[in-house]
Amino acid sequence: MAALQITGFAKRPGFGILGKPIQVRSNHFEVTQVPDIVIHHYDVTVTPDVPRALNRRIYSEFLNQYRETDLMDVQPVYDGRKNMFASRTLPFGDSRTFDVTLPEDVGSRRQPQIFKIKIRKAAQINLEELHRFLLGKTPVTNNILTSIMALDQVIRHKPSMLYVTVGRAFYTPASRQTLAGPLEAWRGYYQSVRPGLGRMLINVDTSATAFYQSGSLLEIIVKILGLRSPDDLRRTSQPVNWIKVERMIKGLRITVEHRQRSPRSVKILGLTKKSARESTFVMSVEARGCTGAASQVEIDIATYFKQTYNMTLNYPMLPCVTVGKSAMLPLEVCKVVEGQRYVRKLDERQTADMIKFTSQAPHIRANGIKEGIRLLNYDDNEYLQDFGMKVSNEMVSIKARILQAPVIRYHHSSREANVTPREGVWNMKDKKIAKGAVLGSWGVVAFATERDFPRAQIKYFLRELAVTCMDTGMNIVNMDPPISYANPHSNIEGTLKSAWIQAGNAVKSVPQLLVCILPNTGTPLYAEIKRVTDTILGLSSQCLQIKHMREPKKQYCANVCLKMNVKLGGMNAHLAQGIPFIMAKPTIIFGGDVSHPQAGDTVRPSIASLVGSMDSYAARYAATVRVQSARTETIADLADMAVELLKTFYQNCGKKPERILFYRDGVSEGQFADILKTEIAAIRAACSRLDKDYMPTLTFVVVQKRHHTRFFPMQRAEGDRLGNCHPGTIIDTEIVHPFEFDFYLQSHSGLLGTSRPAHYYVLLDDNKFSPDELQDVTYKLCYLFARCTRSVSVVPPAYYAHIVAARARFHAKEDHFLDTASSASSETSVGDTGSYMSIHRHIQKVMWFV
Repeated sequence: MAALQITGFAKRPGFGILGKPIQVRSNHFEVTQVPDIVIHHYDVTVTPDVPRALNRRIYSEFLNQYRETDLMDVQPVYDGRKNMFASRTLPFGDSRTFDVTLPEDVGSRRQPQIFKIKIRKAAQINLEELHRFLLGKTPVTNNILTSIMALDQVIRHKPSMLYVTVGRAFYTPASRQTLAGPLEAWRGYYQSVRPGLGRMLINVDTSATAFYQSGSLLEIIVKILGLRSPDDLRRTSQPVNWIKVERMIKGLRITVEHRQRSPRSVKILGLTKKSARESTFVMSVEARGCTGAASQVEIDIATYFKQTYNMTLNYPMLPCVTVGKSAMLPLEVCKVVEGQRYVRKLDERQTADMIKFTSQAPHIRANGIKEGIRLLNYDDNEYLQDFGMKVSNEMVSIKARILQAPVIRYHHSSREANVTPREGVWNMKDKKIAKGAVLGSWGVVAFATERDFPRAQIKYFLRELAVTCMDTGMNIVNMDPPISYANPHSNIEGTLKSAWIQAGNAVKSVPQLLVCILPNTGTPLYAEIKRVTDTILGLSSQCLQIKHMREPKKQYCANVCLKMNVKLGGMNAHLAQGIPFIMAKPTIIFGGDVSHPQAGDTVRPSIASLVGSMDSYAARYAATVRVQSARTETIADLADMAVELLKTFYQNCGKKPERILFYRDGVSEGQFADILKTEIAAIRAACSRLDKDYMPTLTFVVVQKRHHTRFFPMQRAEGDRLGNCHPGTIIDTEIVHPFEFDFYLQSHSGLLGTSRPAHYYVLLDDNKFSPDELQDVTYKLCYLFARCTRSVSVVPPAYYAHIVAARARFHAKEDHFLDTASSASSETSVGDTGSYMSIHRHIQKVMWFV
């Protein structure tokens, strides 16, 4: 459960009634008996300071040594860091320090470790206040927050002591699948205590994450390098990329095979620069069993292992790993310890493997959740029993509604101008886009050789594309754009500048578009194209893959047309009836997001993005981007960004917005208070800067995608073809906040696996929406995503903001060529923003990011 906050968020004005009422199941399990006791909160300090996993081992041993005597059979629960909760006061008073001896693994030559655990009484938590909170009779207080945290720890304590734990999920190797390279995916279970309407719930879901494969370190290295066997390290004609290997294995815990006694695991600090036969250290002759005066000799690792362990290394030409202060170990004697999570970003192939592993049909996921409940075994959990807590083993059945899909309108000259989507999907057959753009000056760059992709074949595809665009409603003035070829590994910026000049000279007009033909799906080439066109040349670019162009298909060309049209300022479609809230008064819809560098990246900054609607249809948007300090969640320059888009709205519409509807992506519940305090103030400040008397009404809604709530139809006939709930399924009862304004909306038809609804949480509502009004606006907007003919899973302004922030990551010169580890070794300072370039003014008012 994400941390709740004490706030003054918008209160729920009631419950929605629009739509067809149905019953669904959700992966929430009712706490049928919520304790009505005083929980005792203790502060725990372990000395010396050790990692969380070892803390749990120490705590387990502490219970073994002291439960029956000093704890009087109380069953306290512990979060692995600082917090311990007990159902009764512990008998030793307010504070006591315990000595805990942690035995070593069997056969270890090390002495047992001794730790000190200081336990100090911190507070008492009266759960009576929690009961009143669930009934909506009292606002959130510190006592309520701590109550929920304590109950959350009660359900998490036992599995955290038994299994590998990551956040609120625990994993077992019982269900795993090999990923590309040295990784494997483990399936696990997530659980979190959540307050609902009048009751406490436990959200349980299946989960998956990547771990390093265990076993031979040498075999792991072979997989990192993409080789077949360790012998390939002898024979390879290309130099081995040991820098890449070191980045991947650094920090892994290993054990060794050459000792009869079982040693403690140690952490890899790096690789030696020299091989095992060249890496030397100084040792005492006495250490080798000689008598007489001690002397120092220098010996290499390979010889040392032969003399000491009678072990001839098979791969003495390979480097060693460094561990401890100065110890070196040959690769072939090291074994990777099981259960070590991989925290870096997965590559393209690994991501595809992970998606296959995690994509489960709804009925399979539901069965997996039930299996998790059996594994958690709440009925036989001594810690729950000690706290007087009982949990149902059945998913809750909740009231839901299915909202009606809106009618989509295309150009009046279309054979089918109005279309009602079915299951959130429609197509472009017999339709023309609502407002077609004019394309007169454009060029084509093929990043291939003419031998691999002949000019005639490119022209054939371009004719098919142009005809499709014309049939769809665009006006292609120049049907024969200039074509150039380029090396994908050469000077991309120079290539694109030349193509830009060539395109302009062909028709004596400023180029509007560059079509770039790519040989693969790799990021560096694509990223450099976007950097140059977005920030230097100031024109839109459309990237296409060769594999889709060899035999052009009408559907593919139509999809490309949708993107090209909005990039050139056109509008693909709008709602036939419009959205009353937007059309009644001038209204701007904002979407905001912050994109952070991936885990472990200490160099690159965060990217903040803001998009704003530019018409009364909410179909066209403009975007602005800022670079800010890494890991800062609030949008630092929001006032400036809002001013920029409010001015653009006025230039497009001739009026100032009287109402603002802001959808904010990427915020967890623990950050709501900061967002409410800073970003809403920034929007107010932006309006005041334009006119001191300008105060449009503001509704601020957070959009959450990273949660574990899922819905399952009660009957298969009530679901779609995959077994998911239908698009438009909305829930604002039972599993939502006891009294604040939030709801779940499943607005799309899933293509794979179990669909995830979006969670919308209203922080501020000056516009005084009724539940039906806001839910209806949000759902209808999901049908206006410009680049496809289907409803999307989150409201488009938030979706666009996410895309813009991700795209802006490419706008630093050569930044996209760095991976996490290489950037970490760069000399660029943390949060350096100087290399990031602004969006060119020529494309700021069109949807260049789609």
